[in-house]
Amino acid sequence: MGHGSSKEDGSSCSSDEDAKPSRISRVKQRLRRHRLRRRRGSDSSHKKLFAAEDFAGIAHLTLINAEMKFKDKWLACVSFGEQTFRTNVSNETDKPVWNCERKLLLEKTGPRVARISVFETNRLSKNNLIGYCEINLLDYLTQDSDSDFGTFDLIDPGSSDKVVGCVCISCNVEDPIETEKNFARRILSVVDYDEDGKLSLSEFSELINAFGNNLAASKKEELFKAADKNGDGVVSLDELAELLALQQETEPIMNCCPVCGEVVEGGDQLNSLIHLSLCFDEGTGNQVMTGGFLTDKQASYGWMFKLSEWAHFSSYSFGLNSGSSASHILVFDRKTKRLVEELINTKIVLSMRTIYQSKIGLGLMDKGAKEILQSISERQGRQMNTAESAKEIPKFVEFFKDQINMAEVKYPLEHFKTFNEFFVRELKPGARTIASIERDDVAVCAADCRLMVFKSVEDSLRFWVKGRKFSIQGLLGKEVCSNAFIDGSLVIFRLAPQDYHRFHLPVSGTIVKFVNIPGCLYTVNPIAVNSKYCNVFTENKRVVTIISTAKFGKVAFVAIGATMVGSITFVKKEGDFVKKGEELGYFSFGGSTVICVFEKGAIDIDDDLLANSGRSLETLVSVGMTLGVSKKKPGSEGLPNLENCVLRN
Repeated sequence: MGHGSSKEDGSSCSSDEDAKPSRISRVKQRLRRHRLRRRRGSDSSHKKLFAAEDFAGIAHLTLINAEMKFKDKWLACVSFGEQTFRTNVSNETDKPVWNCERKLLLEKTGPRVARISVFETNRLSKNNLIGYCEINLLDYLTQDSDSDFGTFDLIDPGSSDKVVGCVCISCNVEDPIETEKNFARRILSVVDYDEDGKLSLSEFSELINAFGNNLAASKKEELFKAADKNGDGVVSLDELAELLALQQETEPIMNCCPVCGEVVEGGDQLNSLIHLSLCFDEGTGNQVMTGGFLTDKQASYGWMFKLSEWAHFSSYSFGLNSGSSASHILVFDRKTKRLVEELINTKIVLSMRTIYQSKIGLGLMDKGAKEILQSISERQGRQMNTAESAKEIPKFVEFFKDQINMAEVKYPLEHFKTFNEFFVRELKPGARTIASIERDDVAVCAADCRLMVFKSVEDSLRFWVKGRKFSIQGLLGKEVCSNAFIDGSLVIFRLAPQDYHRFHLPVSGTIVKFVNIPGCLYTVNPIAVNSKYCNVFTENKRVVTIISTAKFGKVAFVAIGATMVGSITFVKKEGDFVKKGEELGYFSFGGSTVICVFEKGAIDIDDDLLANSGRSLETLVSVGMTLGVSKKKPGSEGLPNLENCVLRN
């Protein structure tokens, strides 16, 4: 091929220090090909720096095959944390074979559950989800078994007790030393021009020169001779790989990753190992799954999605902070620690943009749109209370089939005589676990919802709420607002139409009062919340409940009406002593929002919720999950003020 073969005598390399630039550039080009291939399926998970105590290993997951109930063309997606990967498309069969693999970074406190979704691909615009399974990788990898292989049932997304097929996987944890050797071997193979598994000094020198590390270049002959134990001028890739792996740990020969070009910190062995392993993921002969997706729905879209992305008709991003441009709401599922996509009708998205994200829409609001929304909501509310509306229930459940778990619902579908009865459905006892039920100093989530938390109103305005006039005074009204609330913490629980629409108490205490505040019925979708033309939370109809607690001081619980929400119903009354987790009330048809305002310095909100909110990413939570802990020191409540005490005889 015009380069020294691995059969050359070592003496022919005496001029390697002055290697021709053309030869070095060709090696760099070969490395860049790997770099381009990597970027097409890139992810940023390995760019985060990890401490040794957080690192649990690198899982090597292979999606082997599946058995389905009917013949079709199939693709599968693996979602883990904030990454999703997809396989190739199989031939038309009921037993698709993929043999696709991917490496996944495991953290002790990070994502554990991998979701495997299987789609049929016979649709033009998008593919159809047929079944899925969820695998706790840490549990799977630590189980007492002699085999790396496992078979898992695929569950129908519309019915948790219906199995639609099965999928076979292989999963193991890479040995760190073998990982470094494999990486080094793959890099070395770039200059193995005759592919005989051996390198000459000239081939080895070309690679070292291409790294651009002067120190390594000065030692290349020394390194090669250390590996060439029999002195025949050629060394196997395996021997050189072992040598380079050891050298990389003691005195790194690569200043930057030869695949992606990023700087590799030689003193940080753990993160160098993680980076190199994930970046040069060439597999073991199987196809590497395509990456670069955020959710399985995004990964499964067909050519229509690709066309729309190219034409900038839609875009994916965390949250919906740029409500005027994004058409997909991505939220972080706290339970599975995975990104999920919230279903919303495209026509509705377009109409909301028109109304809430433009000056024209603002003009419509000023000229009677508020009254129109009120009229539509009242009329729709009456319609959803008729017997005829019950026929919409199955359609609604089918549309949200992978987001409504009927196994948790107290009554079967045939029990509900109107759509509103289904909308305010109850859950079975025990369907939601209340965290630290015996501890009143632990606050919990008040609803099944998408949640945003902020230490202060200033934070909420910076990361989420874009209304020009939003304030705590405007939200609570003059009757209940106090100075302690003004600089307090803010928690926004947004309920989507598919959610369980009963809201619960986040804290224990006594209900002091209910205050009704009349207003509009704007949508509470993030598109409206992020509009600079209206102030959803301070203009909508709402009810403020003040709860007096021993651990958090006073807490304001604000139930906000929205488009299609005809009423807000409470099941508690003033003067009631309530326990956290108990039901407080429910919303009738439509999506809506609850906002809790804590007094300044009253609560330490959970770090993961704050971190997500800091990047405008809503967290998907369930009733009873932890929200935060009281900052009040134990024993501080009920102590007398000695300065005001008067001693008497």
